[in-house]
Amino acid sequence: MDAESGDSRVRAAAFAHLHQLTLRFGELLPALHLRAGFIFEGTRVPLMGPQGIFKPALLDLPLSITTAPLVVGKARRYQDEFGGDSLLRYRYRGEDPGHRDNRGLREVMQRRLPLVYLHGVQPGQYLPAWPAFIVGDDPRRLTFTVAVDDLLADDAVPGSELTELARRTYATRMTLQRLHQVEFRRRVLRAYRDSCAMCRLHHPELLDAAHILPDRHPEGEPITPNALALCKLHHAAFDRNILGVRPDSVIELRQDLLEEVDGPMLRHGLQDLHGRPLMVVPRSEADRPRAQFLSERYQLFREAS
Repeated sequence: MDAESGDSRVRAAAFAHLHQLTLRFGELLPALHLRAGFIFEGTRVPLMGPQGIFKPALLDLPLSITTAPLVVGKARRYQDEFGGDSLLRYRYRGEDPGHRDNRGLREVMQRRLPLVYLHGVQPGQYLPAWPAFIVGDDPRRLTFTVAVDDLLADDAVPGSELTELARRTYATRMTLQRLHQVEFRRRVLRAYRDSCAMCRLHHPELLDAAHILPDRHPEGEPITPNALALCKLHHAAFDRNILGVRPDSVIELRQDLLEEVDGPMLRHGLQDLHGRPLMVVPRSEADRPRAQFLSERYQLFREAS
């Protein structure tokens, strides 16, 4: 096979493998499996390597770019960031625009080849986005501009540069929003020691980061003091004002639910919580639910009741 078709097939196989990994692990992928990669015609192709700009031996040009996870107390070596246009500004390798990795990404841009973008959410866990494209190069600031695409979008009209730009800007903005949601969830679950605040369920795959004041509220910021780690059942009950949390962190159930007679799930899963304090709260005072937020949300619960 010729080099160009071989490159395209490897990239397509990488995207298919990522799809299978997300079906198995969810949106956060373990670094172990990304480094292990997949087998393409008898050759192992890793999806990431020790450097941020990664080219597997099978290809002539980079396949993926990675932003390292933020470690508390330790600065990232490369400060990648999203700009006001929601597009990613990805730092060069080093400060030499002519470094082979930077030259490789420049050629990827010129040939309009798709990449995998891996954003480190926490050590050993990465949120992938693909296909990603290099859409700009700024040697003065030592950055490439990266956009995520959605080739299945309804408005994907071949040859329309305006449509392509709008589609990629939107897809990148959605990726940024998803990234913020994942990082918020991880911060909250870490503060609550991967346990539901109401029932102590200790299975992260069944836990959510629930806003106390919803994100549409003027003060509904995605910060740990405005959140509770809740299992799926208690998150749904909290969002729908079936139960509420008083400013002193005591749980209350809506009166009609207290009087309802049903099976053990209602009795043990909800009714038994009435009058009890939250079972799990963050150890750090700074991460605990802010009384002001609980008070305002409790009023909404009382009004809904």
